Amino acid sequence: MCRSIKTLRPPALPEQATEEDIHAAALQYVRKVSGFRAPAAHNREVFDHAVEAIAEATAQLLGGLEVRGAASRAS
Repeated sequence: MCRSIKTLRPPALPEQATEEDIHAAALQYVRKVSGFRAPAAHNREVFDHAVEAIAEATAQLLGGLEVRGAASRAS
């Protein structure tokens, strides 16, 4: 789908994803789905709300994932 969205969990991303990483991925997703790189003024609020909602859901997902074998690789 969005090829510019990178995987944000280990081992693809060796360190923990930052808020900036998560926000950038959410922004790319909303841009792709909406078809707008930057929304018109009358769509700005709904666009920004979607980015925030997706960023929050992404943070929850990453926080809840258990990556098997990650602890043994980190040692």
